[in-house]
Amino acid sequence: MAEAKDDYPAHVATYTSFSKLVTFSVIWIVVLLVSMALGLIAHLPLLGLVLGVGGSIALLIAFAVLD
Repeated sequence: MAEAKDDYPAHVATYTSFSKLVTFSVIWIVVLLVSMALGLIAHLPLLGLVLGVGGSIALLIAFAVLD
C-alpha cells in the first residue's frame, strides 16, 4: 500500500504530460487543416502557407514554454 502513495506524483506527471501531448496534437491538426483549406479551397495559397508554417512554429514555441 505504501507503493501506491509513492507512485501518485509519477502518475499525475504522466497524465499531465499525456494531456499536453493530446492537446498539442489536436490543435496542430486543426491548424494544418485550416491552412490546407485556405490554400486549396479558398485559393489563398500564400495565406495558407504563412498560417501553416507560422502556426506550427507558434504552437511549438508555446508548448515548449508553457508548463
